[in-house]
Formats: sequence, C-alpha cells, structure tokens
Amino acid sequence: MDKKKKQLQTLKEVLSYIKKYRIYMLLSVILAAASALLTLYVPILTGRAIDFIIEAGRVDFYGIKNILIEAGIIILITAVLQWIMNVCNNKITYHVVHDIREEAFEKIEILPLKYIDGKSHGEIVSRVIADVDQFSEGLLMGFTQFFTGITTILGTLFFMFRLNVGITILVVCLTPISLFVASFIAKRTFSMFKLQSETRGEQTGLIEEMIGNQKVVQAYGQEEKVLKRFDEINERLEKCSLNAIFFSSLTNPCTRFVNGLVYAGVGFMGALAAIHGKITVGQLSCFLSYANQYTKPFNEISGVVTELQNALACAGRIFELINEEPQTPETENAYVLKNVEGKVDLEDVCFSYDTSRKLIEHLNLSVKPGQRVAIVGPTGCGKTTIINLLMRFYDVNKGSIKVEEKDIKNITRKSLRTSYGMVLQETWLKNGTIEENLKIGKPKASREEVVEAAKAAHAHNFIKRLPKGYDTYISEDGSGLSIGQKQLLCIARVMLCLPPMLILDEATSSIDTRTELKIQNAFAKMMKGRTSFIVAHRLSTIKEADVILVMKDGSIIEQGTHQELLGEKGFYFNLYNSQFAI
Repeated sequence: MDKKKKQLQTLKEVLSYIKKYRIYMLLSVILAAASALLTLYVPILTGRAIDFIIEAGRVDFYGIKNILIEAGIIILITAVLQWIMNVCNNKITYHVVHDIREEAFEKIEILPLKYIDGKSHGEIVSRVIADVDQFSEGLLMGFTQFFTGITTILGTLFFMFRLNVGITILVVCLTPISLFVASFIAKRTFSMFKLQSETRGEQTGLIEEMIGNQKVVQAYGQEEKVLKRFDEINERLEKCSLNAIFFSSLTNPCTRFVNGLVYAGVGFMGALAAIHGKITVGQLSCFLSYANQYTKPFNEISGVVTELQNALACAGRIFELINEEPQTPETENAYVLKNVEGKVDLEDVCFSYDTSRKLIEHLNLSVKPGQRVAIVGPTGCGKTTIINLLMRFYDVNKGSIKVEEKDIKNITRKSLRTSYGMVLQETWLKNGTIEENLKIGKPKASREEVVEAAKAAHAHNFIKRLPKGYDTYISEDGSGLSIGQKQLLCIARVMLCLPPMLILDEATSSIDTRTELKIQNAFAKMMKGRTSFIVAHRLSTIKEADVILVMKDGSIIEQGTHQELLGEKGFYFNLYNSQFAI
C-alpha cells in the first residue's frame, strides 16, 4: 500500500472512532460556526463606531456607547460558546484516545505470543503510550482550530463581498498561494513524522531493555557499548525530529508572508476606494479587519495540517498494532473443561517457531491421570516448547494435543489454562501486596488459606520478616526480594490454587539446596494424584518421576523410569553421569 492510500486508510479508521461521538461533533461544528460569525460581526460594529467620529468636536458618543454595549455582549456570548466548544472537543478527543488505548490493550491480550516475542516490548509500549499521546494532541488541535477556521474563512468572504466585490476578488485570487504552501509542506512532513515515531519507539525499546537488564550490562562491562548504541539512536531521532520540525516550522512564516501580501493589497485597494468615496473610512477599517481575520485561519489550518500529519503518522502505528492478526479464535461452542482427571495425549505433533528450521517432529506421548512426567534433554531440544504447546501459547503445526480425549483447539483457552498450575524458572510478580500476588489464581482465598500455601512453599518465614508481612507492597520486579524468594512466592501461588495438572519448569532453580529438599517434599505431596510435567536440568530432582522422557532434536529418544533408563546405559545414562563427573 502506497503512502497516500495508507494515510487515507488511517484517516478512515480515525473517523470510525469519532463516529460514536457525532453528537459532540455536531455541537462543536454549530458552536464553531456561531462563535466565528459573532466574532466577524464585531468589525462591523467597530466600523460603525469609527463612522460616528465625524470630525474634531463632532463625535456621536451616544451612538458609540450603544455600539460598545452591543460589542461587549457579543464578545461575552462568543467566549461562552468557545468554552462549550472546547469542552466538546476535549470530550471527543479523549473519548477517542480512551477507546483506541483500550482496544490496543485488549488486542495485546489476544495477540499470539509469536508477535509479542518477535517485537521489542518498549516499542509496543511506545505505540500505546507515546504515539497515542501525539495523536491526541494533533486531534485536539484539529478540532479546536479547523472548524472555526473554515467558518471564519466562509464568513469573512460573505461579509467582504457585501462591502466591496472588487477588493474581495483580489483577496480570493491571492488565497491559492497560501494553500499551495501548506500543501507543499504537508506532503513532505508525513513521512518525516512517521520516521520520528518509529525512531522514538526504537529508543523506548532500548531504554526499557537496558533498565530491565542493568545488572547484566554492568556485569559484562557493556556500559560504553550500550551508550554508543543509545547515542546512535538518539542522533537519528534528533536528525529526523529536526527535519520534521524544520519543514513544519516553515508553514507559519510562509503563510504569514502571503497574509502580509493580502493585507497590503487590501489596504492599497481600500484606500483608493475610500478616496473616490466608494467606501467609508469605517468600512475600510472593517475590511482590513476582515482581511486579517480571513488570512489568519490559513495560518492556523496549515499548522493544523502539519500537526495532523504527525497525528496520522502516530495513529498509523497504533492501528498497525490494532489490526494485527489475533490468535486463532476459539471454535464455536468450544468445550469448557470440568472435572479434569489429567489424561493428556500428544498425537503426531509437529511444530517449529520458524518454518525454515524444524524443531518437534512426529511427537507421540500418552500421559495417564496422576502421572509425573519429567522432560529432560540438552538445551534447545524442545522441552519448554512442549510446555508452550500444552498451554496453547502456540498452536501445533500438525497433529493434535488432547486433554480428556478432547482436542485442545476445541477447548476454551481459559478453562484449559486454569486446569494447569505453572511455575517457571522466570518469576512474575505484579504491583501489589504479597497477599494479592499469591491470590492471582484464587482471588477469593481467605488469609488462612494464603498462609497455609505459603507455609507449604516454605515462604511463610521470610514473608513474616517483611515490614508489613502479607500486606507488604512490592513492585512488579519484586524489588527488595531475592530471586529465590520471588520463586517461592510463585510456588506458593500454585499451591494455593492446587489445579488438577501441574507444570514445573525448573521451578527450584534459584532456591538453596536445603530449601529445595523441603520444596521437593512439598511438591511430592502436591503432585500426588495430579498429572505433572516437570522440566529439569538437574536430573537428581526427577528420580521419583513415573516416567522420564529424554528428548533430543525435538524427538523422544528414550522413555522410562530413572532406574530403567540408567539400566539401558544410553543417552540418559551419559547425561546423568555427566552431572556428577569430576
């Protein structure tokens, strides 16, 4: 799609959001027209007042007084109308911004993980926050000045034609110069503002990445390299911003120059007309005021056009996110899992993140209810990928995964995922109290249930030592807590829910050995009667598993209990012994 079509498409999408607030829009247009016409009536009163000043010593003060009272009332009414118009414009703008942000965030919630994993998180944040802010500023400026400007132009033309046709024609003939200047600049600023938004998103992504991984940056002495990378992006942002601002800043002086020509032309022609008695001095004053008011909206509209270019460029980026293909929708009448026993079957499953690189091929697995299944193998063999497929974070390319004899593609995602309790190597906490974080999976749990789960996860002791215990507020990165403590909270969260199936992906990787032994005992109790999938690198932790799947290059190459696999003296035997080699 070329730039012009893309811009037009973006404008149509913006209008589709504005359509819901057409009552405010109609009211704004009416108020803009009314306030502009009342504003244009004031110069007529001024002209009449000037004509009441006949000569020195002969001034009609009574007539001037009445005109001043009338002008004061009109100015007051105009101010009230403009205030109401601004309220309407603010409502339109911020309702539209609210709707766009809400839809964008809702879209993020249903986007496939492939999109989220393939994009810089900071760049996505930049679209939803910075780009929408820029869009709102341009939209508000457009509503505030565009309608008033158009009405002012039409109104001044009407009044000027009534005063003097010849001078008005001169004004109209000079107008296209201003329009040409505005159009010329607008065409060149859209691409520049779009590049500015993209570069700003890149910069936001880098900043977020560096703040989130500052320890790694410092540990590897990458400060200078990161700073150079930031400087390079910052310089590009400075350059494209200066280009965009330079071209947009040409609008005002160029249109003001044209306005000056119009004003000078009107003054010259009007003076000649006044000398020949075709118009009065008051009418000339009125005409000059109209000429000034006629050209002023071209300044404002050309500025609005520039801002709208920026707004449309930003809107285009946010609409790209909103229009992204969502995750595969749930089938009609999708099944809601109930009374799950934990039977899971993988039948001829094929999957790869990148079609050019094969990962899992023809994988078959049958898990009975209550079985503890350990998945081991070298890095990159597909262990975590199986977890992603079981939770339906990704859909299989071929084959099927069934829970309770039903294909998970025909099961609602919510009921499928709530049937699993998941503890990952990477911890996730939200802004809130310790209790709120533990109750994510079971919001209605009592304090007693929360404490019991924390005790089972061996997290109770360190929680009690916190300033406010379970009411201690923590940030999303769990500041003030060690990695091990954060992992214990995640384990306690699952122990509070106790779902019918469990996924433990290196769930004790950041916990000390002594606590790990206690956690393993707690896990053993928790897993009893529950189907469990355990991804482990430390093979000593999965000796008690009912079945161990040994994976290599996306396939299960060995399968059995710990003792059976050791007896086979195959890949698992070598892998196990390598962890204890001196």
